[in-house]
Amino acid sequence: MNAVQRIKELERLIARYQQSYYNSEAEISDADFDALWDELKRLDPANALLQKVGSDTVRFKKTAHRIPMGSQEKAADPQAFLEWAAKHPYPEYLVEYKLDGASIELQYDGGVFARAVTRGDGTEGDDITANVRKMQGVVPQLLKDGAPVSYTGGVRGEVIMEHEVHRTLFSDKANCRNAANGIMKRKDGEGCEHLRIICYDAWFDDAGTLFGDEEQKIAWLASCGFTVVPLHICRTPEEVIEYRGRIMEIRKTLAYDIDGLVVKERRIDREDAARARPERQIAFKFSLEEAVSVLRQVEWSESGSTYTPIGIFDPVELAGTLVKRASLVNPNTIRNLGIKIGSHIVVTKRGEIIPKIESVVTHPDELELESDIPFPTRCGTCGAVLADEGTRLICPNEACPKRVLHRLAKWIAVLDIRDFGDTLLKALFNAGRLRSITDIYTLTESELAPFFLTEESRSKEKVSLGARKVIKSISGRTAVSLAVFIAGFDIEGIGEVLVEKLAAAGFDTLDKLLAANEEDIASVPGFGDITAHMLQDGLTEHADEMRALASSYITILPSAAADGALAGKSFCFTGELGGLKRADAEKMVKAAGGAVKSSVTKDLSYLVTNNAASGSSKNRKAAELGIPILSEAEFRRLFEQEVRQ
Repeated sequence: MNAVQRIKELERLIARYQQSYYNSEAEISDADFDALWDELKRLDPANALLQKVGSDTVRFKKTAHRIPMGSQEKAADPQAFLEWAAKHPYPEYLVEYKLDGASIELQYDGGVFARAVTRGDGTEGDDITANVRKMQGVVPQLLKDGAPVSYTGGVRGEVIMEHEVHRTLFSDKANCRNAANGIMKRKDGEGCEHLRIICYDAWFDDAGTLFGDEEQKIAWLASCGFTVVPLHICRTPEEVIEYRGRIMEIRKTLAYDIDGLVVKERRIDREDAARARPERQIAFKFSLEEAVSVLRQVEWSESGSTYTPIGIFDPVELAGTLVKRASLVNPNTIRNLGIKIGSHIVVTKRGEIIPKIESVVTHPDELELESDIPFPTRCGTCGAVLADEGTRLICPNEACPKRVLHRLAKWIAVLDIRDFGDTLLKALFNAGRLRSITDIYTLTESELAPFFLTEESRSKEKVSLGARKVIKSISGRTAVSLAVFIAGFDIEGIGEVLVEKLAAAGFDTLDKLLAANEEDIASVPGFGDITAHMLQDGLTEHADEMRALASSYITILPSAAADGALAGKSFCFTGELGGLKRADAEKMVKAAGGAVKSSVTKDLSYLVTNNAASGSSKNRKAAELGIPILSEAEFRRLFEQEVRQ
């Protein structure tokens, strides 16, 4: 599906879901609708549909709005909010609940309630006055201190259903918003007495005589008898994010649904408010992929020489799954977050497999209940004092059995030495036969036979087919690329892709790589000081064995020629292929001088997938960037054509 086709599909879906939202019951969640809206905005920012608001109905009289009924820009996460705030650096930020209901305009003539109009298309909506008169929160006559208020204009609010009402009277409806939206538009008005209106805006020609800024506006509405949204004032964008975390935590205890916060400046900007989508305020939404929990303990996962902290917290639901564990990455992450046992934390799972602890929500009254996270100090295998390098907590003992076993397993996995399973590896390691990568290449079939045959079979001099297969697999993996060779040594943070970057930068032989210093490595795109330091440490630690392997057992193949058939072209493989294994397809590309990427970027040449219509993030991004999407058959044809030329 190309970009034009996807835009047409998004227009159809958005129009359909708007219709169902405003006229009956929503078919999808707000989060899913926002994802479609944001995708259309990325693909076609000038699309006319983005300028429209709501959807008309045909059952009620149409009435023009007095108050602007636009829809706000949205930020789905803290990073998106900070990007907006950087463009709108206000001295302070006024923050209100974003109510999850149906927008309504209450029109007043001389202080007397005249009519109620739905949001509709942003210019006019449905006159549902008869139904609204039954609702809670409508003020028939505006009074202040007992005296009539002469006000002609509009008051904007949200029709909501409280949780208790939904639970006791309308539990057959999917949620409070759907129930409220359906009931408010009933011709007979039945059930409207159970709905409530909460207000947050007012608009008329001479507003300055009644209130001078957004805070005074809310106070004026309250003084006239309206139920209003809570208002909180933050001094910085970071305070807004902190406040959002606290509200996320208490959200389920509120009497009604909210799906985010509205953030605006103190000044009333009538010109901006009149836009279909005001720019100087934003809806900072909550997400199904984030929640607030409490950190209860930290476990330290051991992998090779590295100890990784894993946070254990009260279970929360993220994107439909129950989550109670997330990586804390390294000691510096713990320190930078200021996280402790007992901290209230924001946990995210934004399309990722592994959840992440994003930030800490400060609770001043509970600081005394928090305690520091204990760090392990000695290796549980060899007893060596652990080294805290900030970016990692490691066992520094090169001879630590745990480190050696992990390195052997990594080598076997990276080189894809088949038939050499974990059980055999551990048996040989425990028997003292394997202590280095070099030892793998000195194994013989007769040595391995006892690990496959019983004593009776050996006494009858039976041949071990298992042992033979292992030796054959080992001998079949003695010619590898420099990237595979280095990646097999289990140097933290160093995989094939990074080594390929080094080779492309001129460090294309083992000797050149071993001779490089940290500054040389750090200057290569994709590297930095920390990664360069880790690679340098690893190369220094394993240099002797690398040279011994390369001189006696392993042939390091030259890097793909710059003039190879696929030189200058890059491929990303996603989804299931048919006749080809993804690893084999990637090897074909590299052998022909091409590059393999794990994500879709603007400089990618081709995305290869057998399901171009899946709607996956990679497919959508490729369509957005105009990157050709190939099926497996098309990839094969392209490969054959290029290689034969």
